[in-house]
Amino acid sequence: MVEEKEIDILQDSKTSALDDILIEKLEKALHKPTQVVVVHDIAKIAAEHSAIDLAIAASRLPPHARAVLFQNFTSVEEQIKFIVSTDSSTRIAVFREISDEEIIVVINQMPPDEAVEVLEDLSERRYRKVIEGLEPSKALLIREIEKNARNTAGRLMTNEFFAFSMDATIGQVSRAIRNNPGIDLTIRIFVLNQEGELQGFVPARNLIVNSSDLPLKQVMRPILHKVAPDVSREEVVDIVDRYKICALPITDEKNRLIGVITSEDVVDALEDILDETIGSVAGTSEKVGENESSFKRFLSRAPWLIVTLCAGLINVGVMSSFQKFEKGLLTFVLFFVPLITGMSGNIGIQCSTVLVRSMALGYVTPGNRRKTIYKELILGLMAGIFFGVLCGVLVYTMDFIGLAEMSASPLAIGLIISIGLFGACLAGTLLGVLSPFFFARLGVDPAVAAGPIVTAFNDFFSMSIYFLIAIGISAVVL
Repeated sequence: MVEEKEIDILQDSKTSALDDILIEKLEKALHKPTQVVVVHDIAKIAAEHSAIDLAIAASRLPPHARAVLFQNFTSVEEQIKFIVSTDSSTRIAVFREISDEEIIVVINQMPPDEAVEVLEDLSERRYRKVIEGLEPSKALLIREIEKNARNTAGRLMTNEFFAFSMDATIGQVSRAIRNNPGIDLTIRIFVLNQEGELQGFVPARNLIVNSSDLPLKQVMRPILHKVAPDVSREEVVDIVDRYKICALPITDEKNRLIGVITSEDVVDALEDILDETIGSVAGTSEKVGENESSFKRFLSRAPWLIVTLCAGLINVGVMSSFQKFEKGLLTFVLFFVPLITGMSGNIGIQCSTVLVRSMALGYVTPGNRRKTIYKELILGLMAGIFFGVLCGVLVYTMDFIGLAEMSASPLAIGLIISIGLFGACLAGTLLGVLSPFFFARLGVDPAVAAGPIVTAFNDFFSMSIYFLIAIGISAVVL
């Protein structure tokens, strides 16, 4: 009965349920009393399940168990799928337990772009030894990709592709593809002129539906979009998404084809961008998808928490300096500080998050920047007016803290809260709108402004404005 249920879950489309089942099976195997039984059970699990699924599940196992799982795959192809699909911490755990020779065998059969990513998890000493032990042609392809800066098109590309002259026939292309099974990129065949310049491409379907003696120049299509190797990965993602390109060519200054970015590469880049953006918004360098130790995770979160702590201490100073004005109506103003900071903070976060997303997707351009700022300021102004009036009316009519019993004027307090909330919301809006553009101008990722900056400094600005408004109105009323 249990096995039938397990089979049903494994066949289910919900990958989270699949991960839980695999982890449970692996943990049971690893807690067997004898090492022989452990190896036998692990080998059986590795043979029965996809290496990709096991790669995801492995990240939740103890570090030593990950290497045991890797070593029990029956083929190098399965080991490659595992090591490419898993996270950085798992790769480090595996490399710690296997020899340089085992790493060389795996890297030699791996596409160069994937090999570059995997090799980043090796120490400098082991990296040099592995590179020296690789086939010269493979090592050359890896070094060509590594020349490019991180987070650029050159780092995303693969330099294993099919490119032929314009006079080559479909039959010649088909034979070349059959003779090179190690090159996976066949969805587009690129066409070059005599000088090696990129002229066009031929979809893989044309190799099937056309005669084998037909030259490529008669069936090729023009290249409408290409990028240089130093173009940012964000621009690559935008181009591929906008024009639905399955294989984006990378060319040098002489229009010579040096690499190709596939849709799979773009998906990987999107995952990295998402992880970094979420981390920036949350104020942490922690990688969302990896299971690091609690201490490392704490260190990655600590810097912005220190900023928040300092901002909180400044806020305490603001409140303490207000004590000399504490009398009459001003006594009741303090009760509404959490409401003021909470409302203004949420409005600021909404503005900055929407702007950061628009900037990342390319919706904010130099031409429409002023219009975008104006729209967000109008929204913040509307929110401040609406909620300021609403809160003031509620304070006046419902008398939350018994103002009448303490000889305080509900009307005066309602007026202070209403105008104070409006001023604080306006301050939060200005901070949320201007922070992303300020950081972008400095060359800093504007995503950092969507969380930590707005959160840390909004309380100070909104509370200062609120107290100044309260003091001014109180002076007039009293």
